[in-house]
Amino acid sequence: MSDQPAEPAAQSPAVQSEAATAPPPEQAPPSGRFARLWSSSLLVTLLAFVTAMLIGGLLIAVADPQTQAASHYFFQYPWDTFRYGFEAIWRGYVALFQGAIFNSDTASKGTLAGYLGPISETLTNATPLILGGLSVGLAFRAGLFNIGGQGQVIMGAVFAGFVGFHWHLAPGLHLLLGILAGMLGGALWGGLAGLLKAKTGAHEVITTIMLNYVALYFLAYLLSVKGFQAPPYGQAISNKVHSSAQLPPLLGGSMRVHAGLILALLAAVAVGWLIDRSTLGFRLRAVGANQFASRTAGMSVENSYITVMLIAGALCGLAGVSQILGTNSAITGDIDAGIGFDAITVALLGRANAKGIVAAGLLFGALHAGGTQMQSATGTPIDLVQVIQSLIVLFIAAPMLVRAIWRIKVTTTGVGGQLAKGWNG
Repeated sequence: MSDQPAEPAAQSPAVQSEAATAPPPEQAPPSGRFARLWSSSLLVTLLAFVTAMLIGGLLIAVADPQTQAASHYFFQYPWDTFRYGFEAIWRGYVALFQGAIFNSDTASKGTLAGYLGPISETLTNATPLILGGLSVGLAFRAGLFNIGGQGQVIMGAVFAGFVGFHWHLAPGLHLLLGILAGMLGGALWGGLAGLLKAKTGAHEVITTIMLNYVALYFLAYLLSVKGFQAPPYGQAISNKVHSSAQLPPLLGGSMRVHAGLILALLAAVAVGWLIDRSTLGFRLRAVGANQFASRTAGMSVENSYITVMLIAGALCGLAGVSQILGTNSAITGDIDAGIGFDAITVALLGRANAKGIVAAGLLFGALHAGGTQMQSATGTPIDLVQVIQSLIVLFIAAPMLVRAIWRIKVTTTGVGGQLAKGWNG
């Protein structure tokens, strides 16, 4: 008997072809807590933020005058270019942190405003962004793209501002009616786009953009009408809102953060419950997932479009309320402050999820507040902060790009794979 092992039987060409074309075996899940964390979507989000900040830092260095001057003799003495560039990045991001979170220079005064002033500015900027982001995110879940945030914010501010400066009521009642009027103004403007979508099939992107222009020029007209325009009628500004209709400050009169923040957080809780736990939310999600299947199941797609745009408009109207009854006391031509379009970015960053939108709103509120400080303290153009915001959205919207940059393997099973699938899906 031979001691040599038996040779394997020869496979037919068909079997060899099937083996060659068979899909590779499913990748095993990463072992260990660190490996699972490294493959999670939360880390990808953080790395997207870090990547955007790194690229933004390079742009800050390029825009720095000293770095530009040193680059002229880079090949003779490159250290100056790197040193000035690093100093510019450091100064810029320190100023960003000081304007958004904590400033040791103002805190040294020992006052409450010195300690909490930067946080107050962050929360003030975040309040309308959260409300606008909830509006856009809710429309997303129903399969609609609400680009009309600008017009809805303007109409909310117009309605709330008119009640605020034209009526004379008791403090609590006056504020309540002002809030309801602002929600009504936004709801009417958003509901009009939903009605056009439901009854005529007009695309909501086109109608909401056109309604933005209508609201913008309607506001310009109102700011030239006596009774709405403030005397002596020489400037495009409305009458001031009475104190009885203003949202109360949360941290004292020396800081700008107001009760609109509470309204925004309550709205986030309400939207989260509406989407995840209510029958109406289930219907809206079903229509957003597949309108044809929803119609077959007996759901009214047209009524869903009208309903979701009414609610979305009311949320943007609340953003207008926070602008005119909280942050400002008079309406001007730029009362919307770009909130309607920034809200789209916040909703995308928050994945149309209430908790994510709140976090995204706080992040962008911090960038807005810190960007102002960065510009005043270092001379860095405020446009660079907007570039950083855009980069954050770009990288978060493309998680596979972030995984490729940081060499993170995509897992298909286990905890990491489930998170990756949920994030990319």
